[in-house]
Amino acid sequence: MESITIYSTGWCPDCRRAKSFLRERGVEFDEVNIEEDSEAEEIVLRANHGSRRVPTVKVGVRYFACSPFNARQLADELNLPLNR
Repeated sequence: MESITIYSTGWCPDCRRAKSFLRERGVEFDEVNIEEDSEAEEIVLRANHGSRRVPTVKVGVRYFACSPFNARQLADELNLPLNR
């Protein structure tokens, strides 16, 4: 599987759901808090056409927002089972 990075914030419930979804399926990922990293915030803004949407997920070289959290979208984007 390609490397996965989740751009998130500490207060975001959708971010917590997305990370939990991945952990439950044994998927490794890196997490970057955009409130602590201004470069990461710029990445999120560029990836989402100026919107500060979290979680924004990077898989390889492509980005997508999963906000609001949508388990089916995340499973489809990452080719993962929807149910554990």
